[in-house]
Amino acid sequence: MRVLCVDDALPIMEDIAQMCRRLPQIGEVTGFTRPREALEWLQTHPVDLALLDIDMPEINGLMLAEQLKRRHPDAVIIFLTAFPQYAVQAIKLRATGYLLKPVNPEELAEEVAYARTFRPQRRSGHIVVQTFGNFEIFVDGETLPFRRAKSKELLAYLVDRNGSGVTRPDIFAALWEDSPYDRSMQKYLDVVIRSLRETLRNAGIEEILEVKSGYLRIRPELIDCDLYRFLKNDPEAVNTYRGEYMQEYPWAIYNMQSLVPKN
Repeated sequence: MRVLCVDDALPIMEDIAQMCRRLPQIGEVTGFTRPREALEWLQTHPVDLALLDIDMPEINGLMLAEQLKRRHPDAVIIFLTAFPQYAVQAIKLRATGYLLKPVNPEELAEEVAYARTFRPQRRSGHIVVQTFGNFEIFVDGETLPFRRAKSKELLAYLVDRNGSGVTRPDIFAALWEDSPYDRSMQKYLDVVIRSLRETLRNAGIEEILEVKSGYLRIRPELIDCDLYRFLKNDPEAVNTYRGEYMQEYPWAIYNMQSLVPKN
């Protein structure tokens, strides 16, 4: 397991790094006191687990976690802080762990052991959709690229709706929140929809999207999706979920209440 430690206090960072090096399941430990240096390092180095202080100058731990997740969606994040008021923000970022300073070595060991069980299993199949962590779609094992970020977000929103038909005004309200749904934005939404259809068509999977005059919907039966398997109480999907669901999209939090295993 490759671990990143970031804390602007050098003695604390070194102490946490030493705790990690004593754990047999950890292979590499890299530490930084400057978040910007950590971000530069992350551009060329993969990481399995990040232990991040929250209260840091310029780039705090919450901001660093967002950037880290964009580069390495499968990375597990554990926040280390002396300020319990940050807990709510940490939860919104779907952090896997949250420890208050001074860190107890036994508690850290428990969190690291728990983090090891989180590693998502990449499934094989023609069309695989990942919603736990960041949203991704894979076609024959390859990540599907999108020309427009909003087209990818639109597809994620349709997957979140689990086959229900969604109108254009509903889509706009979710993806653009409080922006006015005027004529220019209606045209922009049409551009986003066309871009999504083109992306799917070029990948040979346009059939997963149903477009009618009044609504759009995803066809759940045509994709292998961790969310859908979770909702069917599939053991693998249930064990994979660790509270991280399409975390790059604010609207996704409204579906979090459905992610409770069925009895």
